[in-house]
Order: sequence, then C-alpha cells, then structure tokens
Amino acid sequence: MFMSISNNIVCKCALGRKFSASDIDDGNNKVKELARKVMIQLTAFTVRDYFPWLGWVDVLTGKIEEYKDTFRQMDTLLDEVIEEHKKVEKEGNNYSRMKDFVDILLQLQGDGKLDFELTNNDLKPLLLDMFVAGTDTTATVLEWTFVELMKNPIVMKKSQEEVRRVIGEKSKVEESDVDQMLYLKCVIKESLRLHPPATLLAPRETISSLKLNGYDIPAKTMVYINAWAIHNDPKLWKSPKEFIPERFENNDVDFKGQHFQFIPFGFGRRGCPGMIFGNTSVEYVLASFLYWFDWKLPETYKSIDDIDMGEIFGLITSKKEPLHLKPIAFSL
Repeated sequence: MFMSISNNIVCKCALGRKFSASDIDDGNNKVKELARKVMIQLTAFTVRDYFPWLGWVDVLTGKIEEYKDTFRQMDTLLDEVIEEHKKVEKEGNNYSRMKDFVDILLQLQGDGKLDFELTNNDLKPLLLDMFVAGTDTTATVLEWTFVELMKNPIVMKKSQEEVRRVIGEKSKVEESDVDQMLYLKCVIKESLRLHPPATLLAPRETISSLKLNGYDIPAKTMVYINAWAIHNDPKLWKSPKEFIPERFENNDVDFKGQHFQFIPFGFGRRGCPGMIFGNTSVEYVLASFLYWFDWKLPETYKSIDDIDMGEIFGLITSKKEPLHLKPIAFSL
C-alpha cells in the first residue's frame, strides 16, 4: 500500500495522473515497473565496476545487453509521455487543473529563456530521477516509521494525540496542519536517523589525491559514505540504538545538509534535490494514517517482538518482510 501511495504521488506530480495498479497496460504502471528494474540494476554487481579491464566479462554474461534493453524500454516510454503532453498542450485539452512536472519542463523548453538548449534527451533523465529516487524511498521511510511506532506504543499514542488535536473535526489533513505537528516531525527525523533509506550515500569519485584521518586516498577513487554508521555513532548520539523522537525537540539538528551527524538526504551540492518533496509526502501520508485509523497487529503476531526487523540491502534499504497491520477506523 505504501508503494502504491508513493507511485500515485510521483505519477500525479510528474505525469499529471495517478498510478493505476489495476490496469496492466497503463503507461504509468510501465514507468513504475521499469523504474524498479533500473534501481535493481543500479546496485547489481558488474565486473567492470571493480576491474575495468575485465569489462568484457559483463558483455559475455549478457548484463550489458540487459541494461541496454532496460534503457531502450524506458527511453521509448518517456518519449511517449513527452509527446502525449505536447499533443495535449497543442490541442488545448488540459486533463489536469495544475501543471505537472512534464508541463513545466516543456514550458521551459519552449520559452527559449534558458542559456542552454533543453532537449527531450535532457528531460528524460530528469523524469527518470523522479521515479527512481521518489518512490521506493518514500515507501521505505513510511514503513520503517510505522514499525518503530508499533514497537513504541507511547510514541504512537503521543503522535496520534497531536495529529488528532491539530486536525480536529476536519474532513482531511491540510498542509497548514502538518506545519503544526512538531512531534510528528521529530518522529520522522528519528526514523530517518535509525533507518536512512540509503544507508550508503550515492558513491562519489575523488578529483585529486588527499589525506584523510591519516589515510592516503588517490585520485579517481570511488568513495562511499556510510550514513547509517554516522547516525548510529555513540560519539555523536546518546543511546543511538533506541528510538527517541524527543532527542530532536528543541534541537536545531536537521537533515538539510548543515549537520554532518545527520545526513539521510546527503549534503552539499550533491544533496538530494527531492528532499523537501519526499519529506512533505511522508509527513502528509503519515499524518493521514495516524488520524483516520488506530493500528493493531494481526492475530498471527503474538507480540510486538514478532515484527521481523530484517533488511534487504540495495540502492534502498527496505524491510525484508513487509509489515502487516490491522487498521481500525477512528471516529471522534
């Protein structure tokens, strides 16, 4: 369900329409499936990544052709999406009240006000980034946050009381409501600290040789930053293994890249450009779920300890076993 919600949000914002899980032939569904394939292939082992002179092995095993096939499928699909938007704009048949991401990119392309040419080949990777980086990450953060809330019933109760007090008797959660949910924001921060969706930040390559903490690092070295290790360092965090949202109350430590002990979205010029988009999505969805439902474990669970905390490591670190909960409708 979290994955479906994430896809709905991204598809609506990027393409102007919701992701349809029931329609196998729906173009948005194809984008979702291809985006998932891209994510898997980005983290797959290839010989040439570690031994460039043995890159021919990846050709013989068929990996390179497999990657090229995925690229061709995604390239064709995104071409169709762009042409569809151009056709709709030309005909004046606007199917969405608000402009989506494709519309905005096409407007920039047509204005001629940029200092460079914005071609369709420039638009496609931007759209691909939306799906690769904006779906699994949001779903994973929501799932891990719910896991921690279920394992910490006092935090769950405090979060729900705040959400229901702020929303009152309104029929839906509004953006202005979420801005007032300070404790909920602390809960999400603590979830991001314990379960950063990308435990290893995107790899970087050193431009020149340098010495760091006594280590000589040559130029052209692939560098990985272990965000999870930093977030769980007892030198930086008190009781790092415990889920304590209160640690962020009256605390200016934030995930915007200015505090290097907390970097779930990276930092600097290479920080995640979708940080605000992703965090806003998580806040809104989580507030809605906590407002409308109380949550219990299904009868198959004997206790909270039965929740499997196993992880699957890839580009995103997700739960090995999906979380199963029983929703109970809440009424004032």
